[in-house]
Amino acid sequence: MNNRSSQTIPVLIWRSVIQAVVLAVLAGFLLPFIYGLVHHYQEKSQHIQQLASLLTISASTADGADVVAEQVNILLESEPTIQSIVFYATSESIGAVNPSLDDWKNALFAHTVSFNYPVVSKDIDTSSAVSSNSDSDQQLTMALSDIMSESSAPDSSSGVVTENSTLIGYINITMDVELLRLHWFQNILWLWLSIVMMIVAFALYIFRKLNWPVKDIEALTHVCDIVTNNADLEQLPVIQQQFNFQELTQIRKALIVLFNRLQEARQGYETLAAFEQQLHNKDVSLDVQLHNFQSMISHELKTSLNAIVGGLQLLEHETLSTEQKDAIEIISSGSDKLVLSLDHIIQLNQIQKGQIKIHKNEFNPLQLIADLLAKFENTANQKSLRLISNIHHIDYSLYGDSEKIYQILSILLNNAIKFTPVGEVTITSQLTHFNKSNRWQISVKDTGIGIDNEHLDDIFNPFFQVDSSQTRQYEGSGIGLPIVRQMAQLMGATIDVDSVLGVGTQFTLTIAMPNQQQSKQQRLLSGLTIIYYYYHETGSLLDELEYLGATIICRQSSQLVIEGMRKQKVDMVMFAEDVFPENAELLAKRVRQYERNEGSKSEHRALLVYWYPQHRARYVDSFEYGLKAAGVDYCHIATYKEKALSDLLKQWLV
Repeated sequence: MNNRSSQTIPVLIWRSVIQAVVLAVLAGFLLPFIYGLVHHYQEKSQHIQQLASLLTISASTADGADVVAEQVNILLESEPTIQSIVFYATSESIGAVNPSLDDWKNALFAHTVSFNYPVVSKDIDTSSAVSSNSDSDQQLTMALSDIMSESSAPDSSSGVVTENSTLIGYINITMDVELLRLHWFQNILWLWLSIVMMIVAFALYIFRKLNWPVKDIEALTHVCDIVTNNADLEQLPVIQQQFNFQELTQIRKALIVLFNRLQEARQGYETLAAFEQQLHNKDVSLDVQLHNFQSMISHELKTSLNAIVGGLQLLEHETLSTEQKDAIEIISSGSDKLVLSLDHIIQLNQIQKGQIKIHKNEFNPLQLIADLLAKFENTANQKSLRLISNIHHIDYSLYGDSEKIYQILSILLNNAIKFTPVGEVTITSQLTHFNKSNRWQISVKDTGIGIDNEHLDDIFNPFFQVDSSQTRQYEGSGIGLPIVRQMAQLMGATIDVDSVLGVGTQFTLTIAMPNQQQSKQQRLLSGLTIIYYYYHETGSLLDELEYLGATIICRQSSQLVIEGMRKQKVDMVMFAEDVFPENAELLAKRVRQYERNEGSKSEHRALLVYWYPQHRARYVDSFEYGLKAAGVDYCHIATYKEKALSDLLKQWLV
């Protein structure tokens, strides 16, 4: 993984140019200096060898001492790099020296370098040569400066003495290399400075050219910063491009295209959000209309039907003819069916809105089945059907909502008798005991017309008719089975159906119930005070909270909620599912404001929970943020199952 810190392009270019300049200066200084110094040293060595050759020729003559002395004086004055010139007499050869092998080392590091050149004579013998050595030696000894030249010695300096020549001594020339280097550096200093200036100027020129794209990149970076830091930016700033680099131009075009696409996407999102808000407003309006419709049904239609039923009951005590009695009986039968259908429609809507409550109580399942048989015995006898009960358990007390179980079984028995022209209807009861619960399974089986398998899932939809050509001979609105399924789901039960067309149908209701002793011990909310704020109906959630042991205070006014919090400590404020999010948000702000004002007296903070119905689940994103910003702790879909509700409360109260 690359852990390098980020850097800007201008900094990278500056560093690269500086490094290139330093490298160029080093290369321009060291390489010419070293090579030039060595070359200069070799030239000086060669020059010294040429001078030494002249001295050895002069010294080899009989009267050469004066000539050599004069030459030495001239050399010492004209060549400051020659440190000394010394002649010493000897008749023994000291061997040849090839200083060219050490030119690099001597030129760079040596202080002084000495060269020995032999002096031979063909005109004098050895004895005369030796006697004159002392005078020549005194004339040739001098201090000279460094010399930087190299040359091959003449044949007389090769150190080889022929048969006709006599070695009389050596001339030693010492060159001051340090002085040679100093003079050479002084001579080339102006040239080196010129080269460095040229390199620096060239580097600045290169940097100036490299700085062209940097300016355009900085302009792009500036625009990117503006776009990044301004989420609501509607217009892209102008991107200044001084130089038309192809790559940067493509990046600029891509940025403009992406920004335009983002603006189009934002406009589309805003349009979609506005449309969603319209749908939400329509949904709220439909909720209000549905509520008003239910109120109208429950008040106007129900009132009118009650008047009709009441009038028919009054006519029963009058003296009527046979025809009149038959007419009243027909009207009474129709009104009873209409009242039942109307009750089912109202009940179905109440279940869907969560307004049906669960009332748990202790009951005897055998007595409940006996009441059902007594209720439908006459109806079965009128159709010559046998009504059979199969009980596979002993007398036992269960704990649940017996009223709703009775209603479910009543609908199933009524349908079974209605759709069975001949045969029997059987109700079977089985009870299974577990360690912590009981499972009660009740089935209603008939030998009627049956249902095709492709319609088994559709029969639980409201107002569904299997086949108009067949079912029109049977009365019904198609509301009973939807009520059965939704009531079963409300209690946490399951309803299964198995049918064969032309053979019969069997409905099986399975209910899990707690043991009576255990149910009395489940007091999760014992000791907690909850204010339950609702708009029109308290809903079935209230009964579940009471069942869990909480003290419930119901309020329909936000001011009463605040007053209730002033009078006593409130652990939780719950908003019922019929409360609109806007009203819940306003009340949540008031509650939190009240708690902040009372903060100096107490550090207590109530838990705020907003329950929303199933049909608002798809709009949760539109109101959840506002509710939580106002102080609501949890927004959750309304839950009526005992275990699911208790699990949620345990999680929230931790």
